[in-house]
Amino acid sequence: MTEKIGEMLIKSGMISQEQLQEALRLQKTQGGRLGFNLVKLGFVKEEDITSLLSEQYGVPAIHLEHFDIEEDVIKLIPSELAQKHLLIPIERTGSTLTVAMVDPSYMAAIDQIRFMTSYNVEPVVAAEASIRAAIEKYYGGSSAMQLKDVMDEIEKVDESAELEIETDEEELSEQALAQAGKDAPVIRLVNAVFTDAIKKGASDIHIEPYEKDFRIRFRIDGLLYEQLRPPMKMRDGIISRVKIMAKLDIAEKRVPQDGRIKTIMRVEGKVKEMDYRVSTVPTLWGEKVVLRLLDKEGLKLDLTKLGFEPESLEKFQRAIGRPTGMILITGPTGSGKTNTLYSAIGQLNKPDKHILTAEDPVEFSISGCNQVQMKEEIGLTFASALRAFLRQDPNIILVGEIRDFETAEIAIKAALTGHLVMSTLHTNDAPSSISRLVNMGIEPFLVGTAVQLIQAQRLVRRICQNCKEEIPYPKKALIDIGFTEEEAEEVKILKGKGCQICNGTGCKGRIALMEVLEMSESIREMVLTGANALDLKKKAIEEGMITLRRSGLIKIKNGMVPLEEVLRETVL
Repeated sequence: MTEKIGEMLIKSGMISQEQLQEALRLQKTQGGRLGFNLVKLGFVKEEDITSLLSEQYGVPAIHLEHFDIEEDVIKLIPSELAQKHLLIPIERTGSTLTVAMVDPSYMAAIDQIRFMTSYNVEPVVAAEASIRAAIEKYYGGSSAMQLKDVMDEIEKVDESAELEIETDEEELSEQALAQAGKDAPVIRLVNAVFTDAIKKGASDIHIEPYEKDFRIRFRIDGLLYEQLRPPMKMRDGIISRVKIMAKLDIAEKRVPQDGRIKTIMRVEGKVKEMDYRVSTVPTLWGEKVVLRLLDKEGLKLDLTKLGFEPESLEKFQRAIGRPTGMILITGPTGSGKTNTLYSAIGQLNKPDKHILTAEDPVEFSISGCNQVQMKEEIGLTFASALRAFLRQDPNIILVGEIRDFETAEIAIKAALTGHLVMSTLHTNDAPSSISRLVNMGIEPFLVGTAVQLIQAQRLVRRICQNCKEEIPYPKKALIDIGFTEEEAEEVKILKGKGCQICNGTGCKGRIALMEVLEMSESIREMVLTGANALDLKKKAIEEGMITLRRSGLIKIKNGMVPLEEVLRETVL
């Protein structure tokens, strides 16, 4: 199929030999079918491939989105076979079963279905993305099939077993909770949820109990989506299973707990090592559990891929190249600050540098860096760690967050005594970080002298490249949000209309908006005279600072992010 489709596309003039070779190279490194990789590279559209295959093999081409497949038809073909050969049954008429396939010439799969079902098989061709989406919808992928099997088992559990779980929480013994967490269906369900979260690119898993309901949600590209509503009788078993894996006290339900899970699992044929940061809090109807997925493979350590504009990246790299001074990364929780800091550390991590980090928590292990986990309950705070660091002969110090005067004071002094210090703050933009430090009690002359650069950032969703389309937008409205008159005439506003690849959202993946304030001599003088954040911002813009809003407008012009995402995350 790989060679056939490539040859057919070349003969039809849809792609060149060079494009075919590039797609083959991508296929070798990332796997997947050739057609999928050609579409991914933007060399051809999926509908063009399906039309070509339809014409070549004399079978109809269909749009699976227009079909509502009956459950008894789906049951005719096992999910394993559907996923292996990328096919799905769509209709049964008499003794004929119609099957949508990516490759309608694959006779081995057709013969296997014919033998298995005793039906005559009539193949039709459909786009790979639509077949994958249909498999996910009707079978739920491999992990969702596991969930279905588990649910079927739970339905068979007798009432006495259910009563044991539904007993009043205070009466449940530690042994009963542990046994519930080791129940086979519970283990399978939790494993399936973990696998499904990785497949869907989730950053967090939320396990939430309510009075008469129990749900599991995934955060994907910054937004929460409901995935599953397990039976209430599984509530204690699921929560206990996660706590057992995270080595938490399963009998303690009254106070928050934090833990960590390390797993090795096979997802889509690849072995992945995953870390999950686990947090529990007691709510009115039980413990809510949130797991943060920490995928080191997904950690971007290349500064050029984070979202910096060229001018901003040049300023940032100039600052981290200095031997001394302070660099601050600001933004709300979940804005990618840790990724930016780790990327900077990754660039500076050389054999001749001694790097110490104080983090709460340590999200990823970086070889060559000495990372310290904060433990406030025993007195190991950012401030106490910083004091100890200064006696360890470091070149570079990373402080997870500046939360109080004591930490800020030690960090500033470290930056003034021959160390490069990097840290984070929670402020709305770069200039207001200066006011925050002064309000904490740091003298303005110390702030002006020590701080070399402040960067603010926000994460916004990218436009899905598979379904993007141009939409009309009034010129005046474009000017009102920050575009110049010339830009408003030329800019094309793009938006994803929603497809199988982006689950109908129109967005796939995220990128950061960056605002980089470099401390020039004139800005240092303004800090010394007590200038407010607004005046500092005006001066920085005069000197060429790209604001968060401007960074967003540039990405809109480049067709990278939808306009509403920028409006949601930034202000003029």
